[in-house]
Amino acid sequence: MTEALSIVSSCQFAQFLHKDPLDVPARISEIQRMPATSFDTPIGCCAIAWEADQIIGFSLPPAAKSEDPYPSWMDAIIVRVRRHLEGEMQDFAGLPYAWNRVSAFRCAVYEAALRVKPGQTWSYGQLAAAVGQPAAAARAVGTALAQNPWPLLVPCHRFIGADGRMTGFSSPGGIKTKLRLLALEGAELFAE
Repeated sequence: MTEALSIVSSCQFAQFLHKDPLDVPARISEIQRMPATSFDTPIGCCAIAWEADQIIGFSLPPAAKSEDPYPSWMDAIIVRVRRHLEGEMQDFAGLPYAWNRVSAFRCAVYEAALRVKPGQTWSYGQLAAAVGQPAAAARAVGTALAQNPWPLLVPCHRFIGADGRMTGFSSPGGIKTKLRLLALEGAELFAE
């Protein structure tokens, strides 16, 4: 990350997201007020919000239909999302995320999450270790993932409890959507 990026505190970002970053309907509503475009995928309508040359939000189905004119650089991203959701796995690590809209801690968590490839799952504790934190920071890592403005692109669905259980997923559909994405990506899932 360059020093030129201005990092806002997670408190300021939470205020941006209606004071409660875990309030999914409010997050979706906020994305709907940003310049955004929606597009159909095999799992339903997704949406990408942008500002200038950066992605500021992503919404999994059911995203509201939006037909704002969008910059041409987003065409390739939309194609890649569709391919991914058709089963042709994509790596979204190099996309132009608006890192300046998240805290330094959340940025570190999201950048580490991008290293977990399709078909893999990590525990929240493993992700904490990847950002130089003790396993006890797993809850803070989980909170950061719950606040992820780019679900799917930054793969917050690839993280599970230390005991292998599926834990919360703040995108529409919750754990059912998480399981669907993991199955699509070929992750080995075990029933209790």
